[in-house]
Amino acid sequence: MELWIILGIIVLLVVIIGIYLWSTYNGLVRLNVRVDEAWSDITVQLKRRADLIPNLIETVKGYAAHEKGVFEAVTKARAETLSAQTPGEASVAENHLQSALKSIFAVAEAYPQLQASQNFLQLQAELVDTEDKIQASRRFYNGGVRELNTKIKIFPNTLFVRGLGFTEREFFEVDEPAAIAEPPRVQF
Repeated sequence: MELWIILGIIVLLVVIIGIYLWSTYNGLVRLNVRVDEAWSDITVQLKRRADLIPNLIETVKGYAAHEKGVFEAVTKARAETLSAQTPGEASVAENHLQSALKSIFAVAEAYPQLQASQNFLQLQAELVDTEDKIQASRRFYNGGVRELNTKIKIFPNTLFVRGLGFTEREFFEVDEPAAIAEPPRVQF
């Protein structure tokens, strides 16, 4: 009888460990997919903003064609944003683009006719909307990364999850938080 009890306890422990491993693995897969989805959302919004920038440049060029250096800086920053593949690269590109956009809006301040242009006003509104979506997407992404990284680091998961191919993900942070604390000022 004692043998059956010991055997039953062993089987019960194996089943409990198996259920734990199964649920942990599936939870990590779900979190990993959620983080991938959130990163995809960020790249969609970054692309949307990048698609608005050429129209913005053309609109401002019509009034301030002599500001070639500003337009080149914005174009370069836009290209850097589009080529970013990782959250770290995107963070650096974000800093550059925010700085470039501030300079183009500073140029626009000197041209009252430009500020009254319907096209310019519409681009401003779309850009503000896109900036808000980027911030929301970044918060969602970073929340998913926090959840995934926490699950990977907690004991006893930390003992085996890396062996299953799960690694910690990088947060989408910026070097200068003040630069993105609010969207570029586009209200004149």
